[in-house]
Amino acid sequence: MDVGNGWVAVDGSTREWPEGNDLGPVSPTAPVEVTLVLRASTSQLSDHVASLAVQRPGQRQHLTRAEFQDQFGAAADDIELVRRFAAEHGLTVGDVTPAARSVVLTGSAAQMAEAFGVELRSYRTPAGLVRGRQGPVSVPDWLGPRVEGVLGLDTRPQAQPHFRLMSSAPQAEFRPAAAPAQSFSVPELAQIYRFPEGTGAGQTIAIIELGGGYEPADLAHYFDSVDISPAPGVVAVAVDGIGNTPSGDPNSADGEVGLDIEVAGALAPAAQLVVYFAPNTDKGFLDAVNAAVHDTVHDVSVISISWGGPESTWTAQALDAMEAVFLAASALGISVFCASGDNGSADAATDGRAHVDFPASSPTAVACGGTTLRTNGTTITSETVWNGSGATGGGVSEHFDVPAYQVTIDPTSANPGAGHGRGVPDVAAVADPDTGYQVFVDGTSFTVGGTSAVAPLWAGLTARLQQVLGQRLAPLHPHLYAATNAFNDITEGNNGAYQAGPGWDPCTGLGSPDGQAILTTLSD
Repeated sequence: MDVGNGWVAVDGSTREWPEGNDLGPVSPTAPVEVTLVLRASTSQLSDHVASLAVQRPGQRQHLTRAEFQDQFGAAADDIELVRRFAAEHGLTVGDVTPAARSVVLTGSAAQMAEAFGVELRSYRTPAGLVRGRQGPVSVPDWLGPRVEGVLGLDTRPQAQPHFRLMSSAPQAEFRPAAAPAQSFSVPELAQIYRFPEGTGAGQTIAIIELGGGYEPADLAHYFDSVDISPAPGVVAVAVDGIGNTPSGDPNSADGEVGLDIEVAGALAPAAQLVVYFAPNTDKGFLDAVNAAVHDTVHDVSVISISWGGPESTWTAQALDAMEAVFLAASALGISVFCASGDNGSADAATDGRAHVDFPASSPTAVACGGTTLRTNGTTITSETVWNGSGATGGGVSEHFDVPAYQVTIDPTSANPGAGHGRGVPDVAAVADPDTGYQVFVDGTSFTVGGTSAVAPLWAGLTARLQQVLGQRLAPLHPHLYAATNAFNDITEGNNGAYQAGPGWDPCTGLGSPDGQAILTTLSD
């Protein structure tokens, strides 16, 4: 959009002021860092991934990182124009990552406000002090066609962790369960869901975290308690200045971090686990996923993401920038699993409409919903939609169109107008905290649930499958949707606006995994 005087608005960059107490303009000298997302040197990335999707896993030739940068990275001329823009506005050029099509710029709040045509104000919100803006971000018209996003001017929290504590967990609010509580060790769940034998050897699982941390002693205690020796190797990577910072409170984001590591590590103990910590902003989230996808030190093969927020709270530029990174992941052979949320079909929004959680609603990510699981030993006696102390997220995207693998389903929204779009979730597993996962975090043993447990569970399963098959599986969706007999179909329950039924539904997707059946399908 032309905003006049030789400036254009960046598509999809409009925001409203944060909700909270307006404290006035940001100090002009306050430091600000932004990430510019540049256009691809070619627009054929989605077509490339689509061509992979129609091939059997053994036929796919995933790109190397060098090949990806050459074919789909930012053009050198575009990067030079950003350098010119930075120089004209007194900004400093930081990290330049052509493969990620990203350029980091730093400067004062006054410089950034002038460079991007925005007003920056401070707000006190329930999440703390944040920097906010209103309206679109603008750039010179000679730079506009090259810029697809400007993230970081606004620092409001973009996501929340999707884990829920069992009623008996430390400091948890009591919530009566519909039936006596039951909990599972992660190795037990591998048996219940018939995971193929494997250790994840040769695989690297990236775990994205937007807060919290872990204590190595806690992990050692946990893996010893489930008879895993040696314990998985865990490496922390700091992104945008945020690293492994445990608070000592298992009810904090530490609970998320510990859950993710312990679930993935117990299922794939020989895999390398790399935890990418970043600030909880749209810029931090994008930078963390980019760091994992384009990591030249750790060869990531699977990504687990247990953080997200209502799709409606994201700017379109951020949604599209993240989707582009997930497409890059598929081109490189990296499967991405995202929790679908723990607040039912409303996804914690208060407008009375149904909402889906992002990044689970990305058509290129595998969205993971939640169930309530009852067993007799390792035999499933019942599995229903999780809806009690929290509820599985799920529904229909209002931003992303129906993907090819869901065309025959044509997911229909419960909102007025009954629109069609990408349906969430794709798959599921136990997430009810009252039939949850046994973990050890910050010196405390307790039971936890949430769809945040389902993403690392599926990541661990995929690491095993890739080890056994000797190949990477991304993009995984076409094979999941062609193998409906490889799932435990969940037909009872609802998440608010949506009801479970035979086949795919917007509560638990295709269902929970039968690991051996999935392996057989992929081996055909």
